[in-house]
Amino acid sequence: MTDERQRILQLRKELHEHNYKYYVLNQPEISDQEFDFMMKELQELEARHEDMFDPNSPTQRVGSDINQEFTQVTHKYPMLSLANTYSQEEVADFYNSVKKGLNGEDFEICCELKYDGLSISLTYEDGKLVRGVTRGDGVHGDDVTANVKTIRSIPLVLKDGDWPKEFEIRGEILMPWNVFERLNQEREAAEEPLFANPRNAASGTLKSQNSALVASRNLDAYLYYLLGDGLPGDGHYENLEKAREWGFKISEGMRKVKTLQEIYDFIDYWDTERKNLPVATDGIVLKVNSLRQQRALGYTAKNPRWAIAYKFKAERACTRLNEVTFQVGRTGAVTPVANMEPVQLAGTTVRRATLNNEDFIRSLDLHIGDYVYVEKGGEIIPKIVGVDIEQRPIIAQPVRFIANCPECGAKLVRYEGEAAYYCPNDAGCPPQIKGRIEHFISRKAMNIDSIGPETVDDFYRHGLVRNVADLYDIGVQQINGDGSRQKSAEKIVNGIEASKQVPFERVVFALGIRFVGETTARLLARHFKTIDALAAASLQDLLEVEGVGEVIAKSVMTYFRNPVTMQIVERLRGYGLQMALSEEQMSSATDKLAGKSIVISGVFAHHSRDEYKQMIEQNGGKNVGSISGKTSFILAGENMGPAKLQKAEKLGIQIVDEETFLKMIE
Repeated sequence: MTDERQRILQLRKELHEHNYKYYVLNQPEISDQEFDFMMKELQELEARHEDMFDPNSPTQRVGSDINQEFTQVTHKYPMLSLANTYSQEEVADFYNSVKKGLNGEDFEICCELKYDGLSISLTYEDGKLVRGVTRGDGVHGDDVTANVKTIRSIPLVLKDGDWPKEFEIRGEILMPWNVFERLNQEREAAEEPLFANPRNAASGTLKSQNSALVASRNLDAYLYYLLGDGLPGDGHYENLEKAREWGFKISEGMRKVKTLQEIYDFIDYWDTERKNLPVATDGIVLKVNSLRQQRALGYTAKNPRWAIAYKFKAERACTRLNEVTFQVGRTGAVTPVANMEPVQLAGTTVRRATLNNEDFIRSLDLHIGDYVYVEKGGEIIPKIVGVDIEQRPIIAQPVRFIANCPECGAKLVRYEGEAAYYCPNDAGCPPQIKGRIEHFISRKAMNIDSIGPETVDDFYRHGLVRNVADLYDIGVQQINGDGSRQKSAEKIVNGIEASKQVPFERVVFALGIRFVGETTARLLARHFKTIDALAAASLQDLLEVEGVGEVIAKSVMTYFRNPVTMQIVERLRGYGLQMALSEEQMSSATDKLAGKSIVISGVFAHHSRDEYKQMIEQNGGKNVGSISGKTSFILAGENMGPAKLQKAEKLGIQIVDEETFLKMIE
């Protein structure tokens, strides 16, 4: 073997070891720069020796930006859920049922933290990771191996040890609190929807079809269950300690006990201490430690009899309400926000909480200076759930909902049937104007990705834009400043110019008509075909469009009967935006699927799921997300979910394969 080939093997071994010390033990021995130099050297050597490719090389952790469809895999051992308990009495019931089930035989309980993430099953053969599969429905899951390999706390190659030739280890994929907060800050700045909690963020990340994106999100993993033949011993706790020696990240918060009181002590300790953990937890898992005794206790139809989950109550903190401020959104809705003394809650520092609307404030009888109870039960923005009346200052004044817009001063209105107040000055209220422009340029609308919220704000402050039509008057010289921003200015102007080719249905969505989302905009565009027909539509005309009710219909009519908005539409027409369906769209439209509600499921060979959705709508059909008695048929590809298949069979719904569907609409 040549020196370079030897060096590749040596670098791989050393980088695996340094990765383990940094991400699992949190005890790095070399600097980040040294690690990066070694990684770069390995990448260069592997590029010269392509025949030495190894899917488990440290260089493969960066992921690929090539999208991939996940395939479904059947679990060798079903991944069952645990029964939940919420009180010490229920824990005692579990303990006593185990004692009874084992006929009085002595037993030990392994107490573990219940991490709040995405369950994963990892299979190793000959000490190498070969497969990572999500829980799915417990019987089948998605093969996410490429994404799992980007998680640096999951070993690709095990350290030397007495591991079985083949085994499975299960655990939880997690997004640490600090990564979650940074990610949501980035998404907020980009005007993207925020993740509700670290669990949702971890799940959404791991199921991304872009493994390079997964690598950038810095996920973590804790492993908690070993399965397979030839395990080191009969003890669950002891097997995990062995797994720790092999290189797996096993929780330090694990304890083996014998008595009920010891279980209570463990629960009480972690109910407080979990607040200091870097990742989210929502309870405790109790498992009979002996694998032999686990087998003897067996399973119910849904859960193992030898394990149970104790769920913590939602975290609550008490802090002082300093003031209530009011925010104006794109639609003009005014939202009250509580500004409080900072308090630690569920791993993050909380300073603000939503107050929803005036009715909510009145229901709490909220006063400035009140000490309020705040909960963060998995939500993005914490909520106030109560007030400590006994601590209320004598001079405290009740919170009053404002009568005028805090941005433009217009008198607020409250529409019949709605809880929120609105600023009606949509043409002159800055947050509404900027919000509509930001909506207009967004990816699913006009997709002018060279402009972001900060640029919109800058253009507004400098008087360049007061509505969406003003964008098309912008020239390079106006935004080039002192001449140093020529390239970025050209990119912005070119992006605005390119948006003139965006299809009509997305133009309708981009207009920002209240209550008209992406799907409704597409339905309206395909029904009326031109902006003029849509603008002239009567209430009855609009109600004929499937999915359009009276609220949406009246909102559309209000929009097109407003002289100010119609002036903007006419300007957009003049600039060359698409104000009608293309000839190709109109000529290819049919009613072959008229009146049919269709569910798409599985992986397809000839077209993507999005392409099939377009075909369904182009031929008069309706895409629906879930199966019901009203479903006409299911367009099924490979690896259709077993739960959907079972429900379809139960309801007698027809399954149509890809080839048959294409013949239907040929």
